[in-house]
Amino acid sequence: MSRKVFYRYNPATDNYERVYPSWKNRVRVLARHLIVGIAIGALAFVTVYFWIDFPREKMLKQENEQLVNELKILNQRLDRSLSIMEDIANRDNNFYRVMMQADRISDAQRYAGLEKGNKYEHLNNLSDAELIKNVSNKMDMLDRQIYTQIKSFDELKELAGKQKDRLAHIPAIMPISELDLRQMASGYGYRVDPVYGTGKFHEGMDFASDRGTPVYATGDARVESAKWHSGYGNLIVLDHGYNYTTRYAHLNEMNVTTGQMVKRGDLIGKVGNTGKSTGPHLHYEVRYKGAPQNPVNYYFYDLTPQQYNEMIQRAENAGHVMD
Repeated sequence: MSRKVFYRYNPATDNYERVYPSWKNRVRVLARHLIVGIAIGALAFVTVYFWIDFPREKMLKQENEQLVNELKILNQRLDRSLSIMEDIANRDNNFYRVMMQADRISDAQRYAGLEKGNKYEHLNNLSDAELIKNVSNKMDMLDRQIYTQIKSFDELKELAGKQKDRLAHIPAIMPISELDLRQMASGYGYRVDPVYGTGKFHEGMDFASDRGTPVYATGDARVESAKWHSGYGNLIVLDHGYNYTTRYAHLNEMNVTTGQMVKRGDLIGKVGNTGKSTGPHLHYEVRYKGAPQNPVNYYFYDLTPQQYNEMIQRAENAGHVMD
């Protein structure tokens, strides 16, 4: 493109003379062209950067989305794992350590070392920083709980080796065989009374089964009593020592007598429908120092982990009390 040439009429010479721009004008023109060029270049760069995905950038975005989704899935799995560890910790404190007469593990001990407020501050500059910090915190919590629980189980194993007789006496199996169990009628906790229709605290578990189904002693014990008891019907009470007793109610038959010594797994009676009962079943209680305990925490000898989880589900969902 040719450069424009300007002329000016000179009356003195009666001619048109060429006009040459001053250096200031040249600088202005150059600056104007430079600014326009930079603006056009910047506009082109912004358009390309924000509106056009190059293959590599597109691939990196897809990988980033996939990583975020995987982090979200990991976050959900960690929630489930922490929930399981919380259940294990509760059983550890409220049953295993009580059974072994060991001190409870406090929350401060279980989560020691996790109180540092600025531990994840270095992650603030990352994209999706809150999600990453959340996942990192949960992983640290899970690691700490697993470590604490392993140490606790090591301690309990050592105590168990010194208390074999105690373990033999503590109620540790179901009073009815899994094969004979028709359904879990009711678990431990507040339920509606089937006769009076009022709320009541159910101090044991109801095992619905056919009349005449064998009932077994859940630990070595002395028969404290085997007789009729108002409401309970035919009732057997076993004294296991170590502050533990168990009760077996609504029996059709009682196959033991007061003062008799029994071993875990011995036949002591048969399921019936005696006393305040709405159908054949066994009402079973575990008591420690006279206070009722949740029997579901005491089935660690004869149930696999899968069977134990199923038992917990059935106990929690069974709301029909039969006595």
